[in-house]
Amino acid sequence: MKCLNAPAKVNLALDILGTRPDGYHDMRMVMQTISLCDIVTVEETAAGFELHTDGDFIPVGKKTLEQRAAEAFFETIGRSMPGLRMTLEKVTPAYAGLGGGSADVAALLRILRDTYAPDMPTEELERVGFIVGSDMPFCIHGGTCLAEGRGEALTDLQPLPVCWLVLCKPDFGIPTPTLFARVDGGELTRRPDIGGMAEALRAGDLEGVAKRLGNVFEEVLPEEYQEVFTIKNRLLELGALNAAMSGSGPAVFGIFRNEKTARQAAEALKRTYAQTYLAEPVKKFNFSE
Repeated sequence: MKCLNAPAKVNLALDILGTRPDGYHDMRMVMQTISLCDIVTVEETAAGFELHTDGDFIPVGKKTLEQRAAEAFFETIGRSMPGLRMTLEKVTPAYAGLGGGSADVAALLRILRDTYAPDMPTEELERVGFIVGSDMPFCIHGGTCLAEGRGEALTDLQPLPVCWLVLCKPDFGIPTPTLFARVDGGELTRRPDIGGMAEALRAGDLEGVAKRLGNVFEEVLPEEYQEVFTIKNRLLELGALNAAMSGSGPAVFGIFRNEKTARQAAEALKRTYAQTYLAEPVKKFNFSE
């Protein structure tokens, strides 16, 4: 039995460059792994693939992403898949824009690599992950990255300087296809300065990074999701250097230089929003762990 953390992510910057011939979108993002995480445990069983979460067994009718990823992994290494039981202890909120589901699958793949193919290069495992999801390569890779293409073309950036993040998810979800459709149907006018953010990271300039937080999905948010901006403004009032929605939302995060201020902000927000969390940046994963 092996156990591994599955860290969530935030998008420090998210831009959409256009629609690709394959129907996906060309993205340009700065992505950051954070310490908020689920816990994934994997053990061999007699046969089949089982997924258990928070004490519940999820019956396999339609294949889950986890099962599809496991099958792709064993097909890649050229051996039959043993029976596997995956147990998932959820902490990261689902459907929040924090990559929780992708992180869980990425942790599963990292466990399988360590157990069955320890010499597999990181890049190859990322290619396996990309078979089942665009966020998967980054969730396998970790750290601070420029992500391009559909999200699979990764370039390491200097780590985010020491800071604290307060994350807050309101009690609704936002359908990602809805936001992409609104982007396709309009013209974006406020794009994040990703080049400037990379320079600020290189200089270790936290304020420079925070100043350049940006997510083009915020520009096309339907009226019923405007509470995202209420949370952003509240984070700024509570001392955040800046705040932004992560991914396709609705979770919002604020960057704080001071831990005490961040903790006080998290406590204040938690009185209104139960799904409020305090986290720190996580550096690139050590693949020998």
